[in-house]
Amino acid sequence: MSTALQSIFDVFAVGAGPSSTHSIGPQRAARLFLRSLPVSPARVRVTLYGSLAATGRGHWTDRTLLRTLNPVPTDVVFDLTATPLPHPNTLRFEAFDDEGHPLQDWTVCSIGGGTLMETDGRPVAFTPHPVTYPVGNIEDALDHCRANDLTFWQLVEQTETDVWPRLGTLWNTMRDTVKRGLHSKQIILPGRLELARRASTTWRRARDLQGTPRDMGLIAAFALAVAEENAAGMTVVTAPSCGAAGVLPAVLYFFRTVRRRPLPDILHALATAGLFGASIRANATVSGAEAGCQAEIGSACSMAAAAAAQLTGASLSQIEYAAEMAMEHNLGLTCDPIEGYVQIPCIERNMNAALRAIECATFTVLTDGRHRVSFDDVIEVMDQTGRDMQAAYRETSTGGLAQLWRRDIERRLHRKPPP
Repeated sequence: MSTALQSIFDVFAVGAGPSSTHSIGPQRAARLFLRSLPVSPARVRVTLYGSLAATGRGHWTDRTLLRTLNPVPTDVVFDLTATPLPHPNTLRFEAFDDEGHPLQDWTVCSIGGGTLMETDGRPVAFTPHPVTYPVGNIEDALDHCRANDLTFWQLVEQTETDVWPRLGTLWNTMRDTVKRGLHSKQIILPGRLELARRASTTWRRARDLQGTPRDMGLIAAFALAVAEENAAGMTVVTAPSCGAAGVLPAVLYFFRTVRRRPLPDILHALATAGLFGASIRANATVSGAEAGCQAEIGSACSMAAAAAAQLTGASLSQIEYAAEMAMEHNLGLTCDPIEGYVQIPCIERNMNAALRAIECATFTVLTDGRHRVSFDDVIEVMDQTGRDMQAAYRETSTGGLAQLWRRDIERRLHRKPPP
């Protein structure tokens, strides 16, 4: 068995968008740093490195830190020169007294989904008694469930504490985020892109359709609703990140409100999705700065596909197949947000991944569940692909769509006016 899986509640963190690595993680780190100080500091300096420095402004990392550390005067420094780094998302806290003498400093890494890691690789624990599963990956989980006549969600139920009330609270937050996004009166999202919200319009138009086009339009609207709330800095549930937070809620909200599935079924599906997310976190990464958007949207698509397959009546093998297929067809997906905002292409990617998750679940129940590439295999490939990917395509906003956008701006700025 590989390293034991940790709690699914490490996958699902509640916090303000737009980024679990750039907003939730730094927010948690700032709170921990303040609590660790023996006296109240006169001033704090936070230095952002790597991806945090490259895209922190677009992801509102500086705003998040200033708000969290308030009323302590705080300086946020963006340092793009420091190398090597223990992780692409590294930040250093320094506290000073009234005379400018250092009180304490702490360097920590925000590794995805709001999770923090010490520079020596040790996880920063948020709970005094971490949960450990009797399995290390999904193959282990399949063997364990078959040997003990369990479903995936029953494995979660046997391992976690107070699992259903906690998942119920998470589901309520997901549901409320969808509703807020559908009914938002905000027309333009914050930021220089001046991107219009589309969830409400998509939802209204989809309800006028019939059959499959109606279902597809509704799923799209639900995913857009959450992704737009995240882009506006509102409360979301990481699944497994903020940038991909719209995928799983959209699928679950569809089954709850359109397919009329009972609440226990939704919570069971949420548990299964969390198990697959926990396996990805344990054996690869959910950080776009480490492995591109395949680690975020790809992981969310896998989690949602597993949930949807279970809700469609799939077997253990079929659920695993749906999750594998979802990641397999997101391999190589880059993370190149324009201007560093979690908007383009992030919002539409949530919509596309939610629809793909439903498609994977639908196809897998038409099979016997047998296939050549396992879920664990494709997660290993995703991790290696991410490490092989050029840094420009791993959440730095220096390549891909972000680079094209900047070139277009330059062309327009230097274009000669018509005679």
